[in-house]
Amino acid sequence: MAGQYKGDITPDETWNQLSVSAEAVLVDVRTLAEWKCVGVANLSDLSKENIYIEWVNFPERRLNENFINELSKAVPDKNTSIYFLCRTGVRSIAAAIAATEAGYVNSYNVLDGFEGDVDEFGHRGRKTGWQGLNLPWIH
Repeated sequence: MAGQYKGDITPDETWNQLSVSAEAVLVDVRTLAEWKCVGVANLSDLSKENIYIEWVNFPERRLNENFINELSKAVPDKNTSIYFLCRTGVRSIAAAIAATEAGYVNSYNVLDGFEGDVDEFGHRGRKTGWQGLNLPWIH
């Protein structure tokens, strides 16, 4: 069904799937500014590298019209399991839907994203998301 991506998956489950499947990939759809200023998942222990494709361009905040073209260059096999990651798990849903509509049948959204929800002090990355769960990451 169009628009229906494969499903939502926690950051821990994502790490596990990336660990057991040599073909599985992590596509970070945040902006260049987020990658540089906040940090990125560190997949080196899995002998993998992140794939970086902005869902929206920074600073204009325009939808990346080349998203699917960039994805197809980075991930040519449409049967690959792709785990889309953004800041909080919103842009990654849109990316997973777009990828599914483009024929990528194993597109997943990483719940809570890289930084997750805000804590009682208004900070992200402390309780939920990739950072909050203390999964490997680098700044």
